Amino acid sequence: MDECIEGVQTPKSDGKQYSERVDLEPQSDNLLIRGESGDVLEALTRVPELAKKYVGQVKLIYIDPPFNTEKTFDSYEDNLEHSVWLTLMRDRLFNLKKLLSPCGTIWIHLNEDECHRMRLVLDELFGANNFIAEFIWQRKTSSQSDTSLISLDTDFILCYAQNKPAVSFNGLSRTAASESAYGNPDNDPRGPWRESDYKMKSGALYPIIRPKTGEEIYPPEGTMWRYSQATHERNLADNRLYWGKSNDYRYPKFKRFRSEVADTRIPNNLLLGEDCDTTRRAKQHLKELFGSGDIFATPKPERLLERIIHIASNPGDIVLDCFAGSATTAAVAQKMGRRWVTCELLESNYSIYDVPRLTKVVNDQDPGGITQTKPERIASDGVELPDGVSPDDAAKFTSVLNKLIADDPELKRDRTVKTLKKLAKTKNAKPVINWRGGGGFQLAHLSSACFDYDPEVGLVTLTDAAHGDTLVASICANRGFARLGDDTVFDGIKGSTYLKVYEGVADAALVDSLLPQLGDEDRLVIAATSVKDGTREYLRKARRGSRVLRIPDEIFPFTGGEE
Repeated sequence: MDECIEGVQTPKSDGKQYSERVDLEPQSDNLLIRGESGDVLEALTRVPELAKKYVGQVKLIYIDPPFNTEKTFDSYEDNLEHSVWLTLMRDRLFNLKKLLSPCGTIWIHLNEDECHRMRLVLDELFGANNFIAEFIWQRKTSSQSDTSLISLDTDFILCYAQNKPAVSFNGLSRTAASESAYGNPDNDPRGPWRESDYKMKSGALYPIIRPKTGEEIYPPEGTMWRYSQATHERNLADNRLYWGKSNDYRYPKFKRFRSEVADTRIPNNLLLGEDCDTTRRAKQHLKELFGSGDIFATPKPERLLERIIHIASNPGDIVLDCFAGSATTAAVAQKMGRRWVTCELLESNYSIYDVPRLTKVVNDQDPGGITQTKPERIASDGVELPDGVSPDDAAKFTSVLNKLIADDPELKRDRTVKTLKKLAKTKNAKPVINWRGGGGFQLAHLSSACFDYDPEVGLVTLTDAAHGDTLVASICANRGFARLGDDTVFDGIKGSTYLKVYEGVADAALVDSLLPQLGDEDRLVIAATSVKDGTREYLRKARRGSRVLRIPDEIFPFTGGEE
């Protein structure tokens, strides 16, 4: 680990509105790794200390890989052949599946170029029965005029489960529009309700007495009553039927009370720009953070990641993104009280965007994105909007009315028009603060590779970096040993077996120096760059189950085929 960056939470202040999220415990158990995604995933799944912490423990994986669009971006090389791209992705998905928890989900963000091919790969790795949904995100709200045929305005996000029956998603808050559908025109003591149709294409057929005239009525031709006659009698006794304010409806409506409806709604697979923001908004946010210079080519907006992270995880869960890019996933996870792991290959992205952005987040120096919820439109003081009319409806009405009378001075002075505008007057409430900083993250980087393959001799060879602590760390990781501290001559441990990495010739003298420091039931593995004849047999006789391995070929034997 290179460095730990910690932030301090800003205290609350009077006169500001705060959401419940702002009181979540800021997380510090987070990891930003400088390294290639495939190598990082290998480390997370194979290094014992990391594997113990992350394998099978990640609740949500979101990845936004290079789209393979046959274009070259400033931030990524993105022009691989389909088969090469899919192979690279498959290798990473294989390890990502190991990291995903039994109740976790993986979300892969793509465009139209590889989405259909990727789904076949995911069916193979995760099982077609674990497919959850294909989400559609409206990444821009204005059509692209420089295309020859169609403006491509959406991206796709494929969602798969580790084990679909074990998945439980969080619902979304109900919208102002859905809430405005509830009213109480008859002052029912059970509170607001909305009308529901009493007839449908199939159901029951019987006469209903219409209160206004006392006549028996039947449903219109081709329809039937939704409820059985017995249920209808209960609805009638329970004051569930509504015939209009003046009993002027031809057919009854069913009263469905707000108190009987869940406070959340099931997520849908359509992610509109007005709800989840667009690429343009994401770029604007980065400009606010870093100035108006060159901006990351394909950033994702925080509100998009907020929607995904809310649906698929809970505070304290681990969120992983192995293509950090501009670090949106990690920034949002931090602001939502999740733990996170992310990595980035390019030094430019890592140093220009990732570290500075996440440092600003924990220090409460990022007021954009989801840090605040934009002000909600509410009725002005003294204004009581009618049932079924939301503040947004009233604001749109006023806006349209102003446009209609813009060129008519007489209408602008008209008393009725002024009264209508007064009845529909709204204002913005105070913004709601969702994040106050705090928590932290560790910076890490992958050490240089110790092993390479020389095709001319057909052997695994050592690189220039293969010495000292780098060599020890590499062998411990590749052989599954946990690192030991400086208070022992041994370098790693796995169960009751100790590892000694030795840059030199392993001989009987080395064995004799190590064996006395083992317990009676302990075993020993020596990994040495050279082995003297007879040493292997000497160690096996001295301590049963122990052995000597020569570096590098017996650490990384090359078979010429798949592992």
